[in-house]
Amino acid sequence: MKDWCSVVPRGIRLTVQIMPNAKKSEVIGVLDDALKIRLHAQPIEGKANDALVRYLADVLDVPKSAVTITHGHTSKRKMIEIVASQLTPEKVRLALFPGISH
Repeated sequence: MKDWCSVVPRGIRLTVQIMPNAKKSEVIGVLDDALKIRLHAQPIEGKANDALVRYLADVLDVPKSAVTITHGHTSKRKMIEIVASQLTPEKVRLALFPGISH
């Protein structure tokens, strides 16, 4: 099975499954090979995509410009690339799942 978080030449790639229209934006776990994220945004006019980019940039402490949706702009399942040489899969997991040892 493929991992939801992998290394790419300039940073990290994430596979995510979003659930829009949530009460708040939060990571809810991993299902199969995708990180599941609830988003407090509607899936219209790119609002959920914008919310996803903002959420990941905030949680991973990177600029929004470093977070790009590379696949799945109109789908709930998306591929995200984060250009940040300081990020490793372990740092991503620690940021997204604080308090859980990996």
